[in-house]
Amino acid sequence: MDRRQSGFIFFALIIFILYAFGVELFEKVWSFPSIRKVPLMVIALVGTGVFATIRLGFPQIKYLKHGINVTAGKYDNPKDEGDLNHFQALTTALSATVGVGNIAGVATAIYYGGPGALFWMWITAFFGTTLKYAECTLSLKYREINSQGFTAGGPMYTIENGMGKKWKWLAVAFAGFAIICSFATGNAIQSFTISDQIYSESVQALGADHFLNANRTILGILNFNIQQVLVGLILAGLVGSVILGGIKRIGQVTGYLAPIMAVIYVFSSTLVLIYHSDKIGEAFTLIYNGVFNPTATVIGAGGGAIMTMLNTMLMGIKRGLYSNEAGQGSAAIAHSAAKTNYPVREGAVAMLGPYIDTIIICTLTGLVILCTGAWKHTEYFVSISASSIDEFNNALSVNSFQGMNLINGSLLTSFAFKSGLSWIFNYGDKIITLSVLLFATSTAISWSFYGDRATEYLFGEKAIYWYRIIYIIFVFIGANASIEAVWAFGDAALGFMTFPNLISIIFLTGALKTMTKEYFTNDFESKG
Repeated sequence: MDRRQSGFIFFALIIFILYAFGVELFEKVWSFPSIRKVPLMVIALVGTGVFATIRLGFPQIKYLKHGINVTAGKYDNPKDEGDLNHFQALTTALSATVGVGNIAGVATAIYYGGPGALFWMWITAFFGTTLKYAECTLSLKYREINSQGFTAGGPMYTIENGMGKKWKWLAVAFAGFAIICSFATGNAIQSFTISDQIYSESVQALGADHFLNANRTILGILNFNIQQVLVGLILAGLVGSVILGGIKRIGQVTGYLAPIMAVIYVFSSTLVLIYHSDKIGEAFTLIYNGVFNPTATVIGAGGGAIMTMLNTMLMGIKRGLYSNEAGQGSAAIAHSAAKTNYPVREGAVAMLGPYIDTIIICTLTGLVILCTGAWKHTEYFVSISASSIDEFNNALSVNSFQGMNLINGSLLTSFAFKSGLSWIFNYGDKIITLSVLLFATSTAISWSFYGDRATEYLFGEKAIYWYRIIYIIFVFIGANASIEAVWAFGDAALGFMTFPNLISIIFLTGALKTMTKEYFTNDFESKG
């Protein structure tokens, strides 16, 4: 059976399961089965990261400097096979991972898990760097070159070419879920986030009854407003103008967009922390105590110090994995397009991703929330401060505690920035609005390439054009639709992508270890 036939069977099976059991069955990938209340997905990701780190000898420490040198262009060779230079490959991958998770994800982790959740995000990132090294090195090693001379790589090629044809069904599963995820998590959810953020700003400025913001109905079925339609059209046109140009144009755009959005966010966060520098030490104390010395039980976690620590760990790990996508195989598709003849070289570049995404950007978000005191508006703070379960439940039901509103997600981060930058101006929350726009747009652009490569793997080069057209349509749909089910299904697809990728990493760790040893013992400095 060829790839095309396998692809059709895969999607037919998914449609049947959706019809028979609904989205709920797929949602369980992040929660069931579990071992002592720790989801199997979390155990698999962290466990594989620890295993690979030990087996490969802590590459995230030993080869970090080399990765920085490669990214800086020290080893670039335009004659090497590939589509993007090392810097463009990294920024394309970062554009897909640095996004709403760095803003809303960190806030959610602290909201439910407290300051200690940030520590577990660091742990996830540390071991996640090895997963990025492994999946990206292997994807470049086993990539193919299509008839037009462009690269075609990713875990689906790693599985089929590295593990053998008998594992092709696993490669088909990865590619199929990658396509689904590109339409949902990587596309519609991003455009919805942008549209919703702009709508919120528009309502504040013009009012809900303004003709741009007023909700309208067509035939009593379709609800819409003019503002969201315009945003959807503009966003679809913007994303379409980039992705229709293929990977080289995507790489050029993300090469500019990723550094710009990172500089804006990092600079703004640094200003907040400079003004609140006297609170930084206290923030790290909160993080330490939240992990190793919780002063009270978290009522929502069922009571008890052990449950408190477990709740904090799970929130930090889950949000950390969602933020940097280490082990999920998506970034490997971008890195496999790099111009190099040495897979290990690009693997070293890929390790920088979790450091930038989680260790730097997520940490800045967390410290801003802690140093400004915004974290006192979280459910976790209520749970350790409430004197009884009744007081805790009452605080949640009225969404306030001792006169303070409870705030979650990007709104919590917005509140922290507005408060933290009030010594300069009163519009610090607009920094988050701008960041959401840039982060979500870049994510939608980069994820199109992931689905693009998965489509080519399953259905051939001729299907790419139609995939891109459908992708652009989904940008518009996402900006105008309520997509709770799409979000849930997209998250599930992201989870199902992960298992085939982790299996390939474990299966090929021996080969990866040999490749690493050969590269670094054969005088890599002299290699072109």
